[in-house]
Amino acid sequence: MSDRFELIKYNRNTSSEEMLRDLKSVALKLNKETITMDEYKVHSKYHPSTLTRKIGSWFLCLERAGLQVSRSPLNIPNEELFQNLENIWRHFGRQPKYHEIIKPLSRFSVGTYEKRFGTYYNALTAFVEHMDGEIIESSALNKPQTNPRTINYRMRFMVMKRDNFKCKICGCSPASSPEVELHIDHIVPCAKGGTALYENLQTLCSVCNLGKSDLNM
Repeated sequence: MSDRFELIKYNRNTSSEEMLRDLKSVALKLNKETITMDEYKVHSKYHPSTLTRKIGSWFLCLERAGLQVSRSPLNIPNEELFQNLENIWRHFGRQPKYHEIIKPLSRFSVGTYEKRFGTYYNALTAFVEHMDGEIIESSALNKPQTNPRTINYRMRFMVMKRDNFKCKICGCSPASSPEVELHIDHIVPCAKGGTALYENLQTLCSVCNLGKSDLNM
């Protein structure tokens, strides 16, 4: 429980100046004073994530390229942004990459995270601190829920993290097999008095979870 995530940084050797020249050339080609990451991705030499990893947020990229920066107010609570990241991390069974924060899998664009936290990497760092800090120090790990079937997203994520995002029965993981869907299972079933305690929860794939349910019937 005390182990912490090691976030992965992806580096590129292309210079910032070359990336900014490409950004300006795409804006010129589109005859626009500002462009979105999606527009840049269609017409550019590089992926938008290559720029933001090298230079910073997309808005900083636009600013340094001499393009207009448009910011809209965001009233989305951090909690919602973190829950969204938890869903995506669980889907892939690993840290989601910049270009994977897209609809319909993600409710929010990667630009939303950049606006709030400065860079996508900063968003991941805040997410990890939020999950590690609050979950580990919270009594939620040792206190049963009112409804034994209720498992909040922090608890669910920490159980999967403990189990390395792998099924405890067959060892399958979305990281190696994208079709795998992970569930949180009660080791002692609710029908037999099992609760939503951390120690009574385990990660199972949908196939093994269904098979276990059949055996308990």
